[in-house]
Order: sequence, then C-alpha cells, then structure tokens
Amino acid sequence: MYSPDMDWVNYHHLMYFWTVAREGTIARACEKLHLGQPAISTQLRQLESALGVKLFEKSGRTLELTEIGRTVYRYADEIFSLGGEMLDTIKGRPTGKPIRFAVGIVDSLPKMIAKSLLEPALRMPEPLQLICVEDSLEKLLGELALHNLDLVLSESPVTGAMRIRAFNHQLGESTIGLFGVKVLARKYRPRFPQSLDGAPLLLQRGASPLRRAIDTWLDDENLKPLIRAEFDDSALLKVFGQAGEGLFAAPFVIREEICRQYEVEIIGEIPSIRERYHAISAERRLKHPAVLAISQSAKSYMFG
Repeated sequence: MYSPDMDWVNYHHLMYFWTVAREGTIARACEKLHLGQPAISTQLRQLESALGVKLFEKSGRTLELTEIGRTVYRYADEIFSLGGEMLDTIKGRPTGKPIRFAVGIVDSLPKMIAKSLLEPALRMPEPLQLICVEDSLEKLLGELALHNLDLVLSESPVTGAMRIRAFNHQLGESTIGLFGVKVLARKYRPRFPQSLDGAPLLLQRGASPLRRAIDTWLDDENLKPLIRAEFDDSALLKVFGQAGEGLFAAPFVIREEICRQYEVEIIGEIPSIRERYHAISAERRLKHPAVLAISQSAKSYMFG
C-alpha cells in the first residue's frame, strides 16, 4: 500500500485529501482551506505517489473516491475526528459525539444471545451509537478486514482457512435446551430424551453449527422425531414454537428469557451439545471500550 522507503504518513497531505473527499471538489476544498488549487493538487499527487495508489477518479466536475481511496478516507476521518475530540477534551469541553460501534452478528446466532451480549455496551457512561449488521460469517469477516466493523459476534470462531487476520475471544458457552408450550411440555418432558421419538420438532435450515450438532445427537441417541418445519430465521422458528407447532432448541443459559418471552416451558437439557460464543475483532480494535465492556460482562455475569 505504500512505498518501501516510506514508514510514516504526511498528515498535512492526508488532511488536504480528507478535505477534498469531504467537499467533493478541489475548488470547494480551496475555499475551505484558504489555499490555491495548484498547492492542493500538488499535495494530493504527492500523497498518491507516497502511498503508491490512486485515491480519486474524475466524475464530471466532481471527484469520486476509488475503492482504496474510500479505505484511506475512513482512516483519515477517524484520525481527524479523534484529533478534534482530543482538543475538546484538553480544553474541558464535552465532545457530545457518541462512540460509533459497528457490530456484525452472524445470522445463525440466537437474537437473545446477541441482545444480552450487546447490552453492557449500551450501559456504558459514554454515549454510544450502536450499528448492527446481520449476515454470514464470511461476509462479516470481509467487512471486519476493511474496518467497516469493530466486532463480529459468532458461534463459530475464525479459522486459518478463512485467510482473514482476526482474533477470536471466547465469551462463554451454553448447553442446549428443548422448549415447548405447556401441552407439549407435559407430553414430552417425561422420559426425555426417549420421548422425542415421533415428537414434532422445529429446526434451523441449512448447516448451522447448532443444526449439525442436533442432527448428530439425534443419530447418536437413535431418536427419530418428526421434523415439522425448518427455518432460516431463528426468531421466526421460536414464534412457531410459541404457537405450539413443535419443540425447538435454544441456549440453556437464557432459558428464563425464552420461557418468559415465548410462553413456553423447558422440556429438557442436552448437556452433550454446547454452543460457544465468540467476539471476533481485528487487532487494532482490541481496546475499543464497548468490546471490553461486552467481554468483561459476558465472562463475569452472563456465563460466569
């Protein structure tokens, strides 16, 4: 990304680039900076030369950032925003700007687990702007690598095969319970798990870690329930469970919330199935205050 003989960034050049990107044209940037157009154009060329990349492309009378230009702009925006906050702090003025915290949530992660994990960040004394993005682990890791996300919450860790520079932080683990409305609980709780032969079961569709674990457990126990329905959305699955359409699996650690929200009862616990929850972050985000709040709360209270 930069030439071999360059080991630092000229922040004057970076500031001119940042201003041009914000204003959209060099002419408007000149008005903002009170500088002539040749001076700013020269500074931009020097920055592109030093970095070894093209930062802008012409689009009519305006300039548009290239893909790498957008990445550089995000860094520059953070750098100069932090600089402004530093001056406000030194001068004793409250910044009033909430901390931006962008979190990727793997679509198979139970929503109640995600909510419980994120709540400590919202309780921090500093104002927080929480941004949640739901997608597959692979896509979220790509956004994490581009620093569009501060954290990814997942029930699967990142592995070397994914070729993403990221760090796993295990937050905790939970066994799995089976839940159902009262009439189903009375029928299938006795003799659990043998009672599950022929029982109506609601499952996640696809190859999520939990679905694979349940399929394996059923095979090992030689149980053949009736698969009543399969869902992509775990929240929709629980709504059908609430309607009495079948039994469903959920983390045992949040059993009280599950029973209260969906008006169901616990059928039984499956100790051999354990779901682990990970916070995945890029190296430079390890000290984000919201990440620390989530990690400390998970280990001390939620899974302690």
